[in-house]
Amino acid sequence: MQNGDQHYSMEDETYTDIDGKAISLECQSHSGFCREFTVSSAKVSIGRVMAYTCAVWLSAYIIFFVTENTAVLSSAIIITLVGMMVHIHFVKVDHETLLIIGSLGVQVSSSYASGRESTDFIEMGKIKDIVINEAIHMVRKIKDMVINEAIHMVRKIKDIVINEAIHMQTVIYYLCILLKDPSDPEAVSSVVPLFQSSKPRLNCLVKVYKSCQEILAKC
Repeated sequence: MQNGDQHYSMEDETYTDIDGKAISLECQSHSGFCREFTVSSAKVSIGRVMAYTCAVWLSAYIIFFVTENTAVLSSAIIITLVGMMVHIHFVKVDHETLLIIGSLGVQVSSSYASGRESTDFIEMGKIKDIVINEAIHMVRKIKDMVINEAIHMVRKIKDIVINEAIHMQTVIYYLCILLKDPSDPEAVSSVVPLFQSSKPRLNCLVKVYKSCQEILAKC
């Protein structure tokens, strides 16, 4: 590890996602103006994969027993293999990382189970404040930190906030960055989520929120 870096895990608290599954938060301070936060989810469950595979193959065997069509067994094998590849390469995220660099920008990375990584970056630009907002979300649960979706596009950051949403009469929270509208400095152009896969609960979000607040206050 490079000199000056402080690396530590948030082990004094137990963190879970909005579904109650265990996650971990790891923080690395490269300097007073640069911090990195990594939220890790549980690895792919071999037992669950085996259960799904057995269910598909058993169903295929029952259909084959009734129809005596060998194409059913071949299709089951192909569907299982393709489904597993799609899941680990495009769906299952092991780690989500937020790197905030004062006066420079914010970088968000996702590491998938297959080893594939995706990275987005936004120039820090002008930051108005960090606030707590409220919202109502009636479609799905969200507890994320939000950043710009556009890959390789530099956009101005107006704000970093913790938002509150209501889902099925349950209050949930998500940390987000409000992007400034270029045509109206007082307006917000969009709110884009990060930590979309891990979906940490409020106690985890507050840790990241406070650290971001400290860095933004120094800029």
